Amino acid sequence: MVTAMTLAGCANEARQADPKKKPGAVATTEPAKPVEIQQRWWNWAAAEGTATNPVSDRSGVDCARNQPVDVWFFAGSFGETVRRKCSVPAGRPIVAPLVNVVASRKADCATFLRDATGSAKFDGKRLSGERMEGEKITYRGVDGNPITQTSALYEGTACGLWITIPAPVPGAHTLTIQGESGSFALRVDYTFNVTA
Repeated sequence: MVTAMTLAGCANEARQADPKKKPGAVATTEPAKPVEIQQRWWNWAAAEGTATNPVSDRSGVDCARNQPVDVWFFAGSFGETVRRKCSVPAGRPIVAPLVNVVASRKADCATFLRDATGSAKFDGKRLSGERMEGEKITYRGVDGNPITQTSALYEGTACGLWITIPAPVPGAHTLTIQGESGSFALRVDYTFNVTA
């Protein structure tokens, strides 16, 4: 049985994985590989219940939940237009999907990417998105998270269109992310302050 759940421009069609495997990736000083970015982001996105999940967040109040120490993740939405306001610590690069999915099969990722488009503007300047092809990942959430609903370990094939912004200078910034694939579309407008 395949379960579909839309998230941050993402659909979750993954299946439960072997509970003995550990999800996530260890942070290094090397540039992150697409599989590491996607695996870490999906673990982050599933790490909070629906009421306080950064993807479900409509205002930015939950933006800082479960953020790693070496990068700052931004999220899309469940298919709506959202405006968020938050603070980001200085020295953290920003990573965000424009549209992404975890699917049960690599072929499903290929279909998703075939129809995927996305755009981003950081401080009014257009950014180029990076296409991340289907990569096998494992991830675990907490009970009640909006992605898997459970704390079980899942595995799937992750893909999407992503942006990475080098650590912004302290001060006020804006970021708009938009993405779509098939009938799913989202837009998130972030206003954020990088604090020294």
